[in-house]
Amino acid sequence: MRRIGQTVSFTRPDGQSVNGYLARPDSADGAPAIIVVQEWWGLNNQIRGVADRLGRAGYYALVPDLYRGASTVEQEEAHHLMSKLNFGDAVAQDIRGAVQYLGTLSSRIGITGFCMGGALTLLSLNAIAELKAGVPFYGMPPLEAIDPANIKAPVLVHSATQDAFFAAEDFDKLEEKLRAGGVDATFHRYLAHHAFANEDAIGDGRIAGTQYDAAWAQVAWDRTLTFFARHLWR
Repeated sequence: MRRIGQTVSFTRPDGQSVNGYLARPDSADGAPAIIVVQEWWGLNNQIRGVADRLGRAGYYALVPDLYRGASTVEQEEAHHLMSKLNFGDAVAQDIRGAVQYLGTLSSRIGITGFCMGGALTLLSLNAIAELKAGVPFYGMPPLEAIDPANIKAPVLVHSATQDAFFAAEDFDKLEEKLRAGGVDATFHRYLAHHAFANEDAIGDGRIAGTQYDAAWAQVAWDRTLTFFARHLWR
């Protein structure tokens, strides 16, 4: 499908410049904005496609380039790139800078992310008060990194019951912690494998334990768009 976005540059709170991919809606009048956080593969065509999908749904959608131009299709290299990423800096600087950039376009900003990006989505909701809604897909940080008292935005969490990388019981613990802390959190669990919403995870041998599921992906997307519509279009 035709790309509808372009590369943009924005400034972090510390003054450094970061590139990103920005998809724009057909009608910018009153459009909300969503930050899209990459998987460990980097800012690749698949994640650009996620931004494009949100752009076609009526949102500004910005993917910050957390790896500074690097991307890969190899599991070992992806793990290397992720292990070099400073998650605290990514949240406090790259993602916060993206929020500030989108704040020049809209006052209603959400965030979503996948795998590594799902963990960063939760960390961002924990640290950036300007965010109005968040949707992490099959990824979470250590429970001790989350303080429910800091999360003021509603959260919609998608996880997979057959996930080989993030245990289903850990999402149970996350749900218990968020709800006990008064967070408006909704959890959906899918009889699926890790990366079930990534159409590139088609059993091509790149990484064992991942598998795209078109049916569940559509359900998760429908729920995500309904959620963002409820919380960002007002």
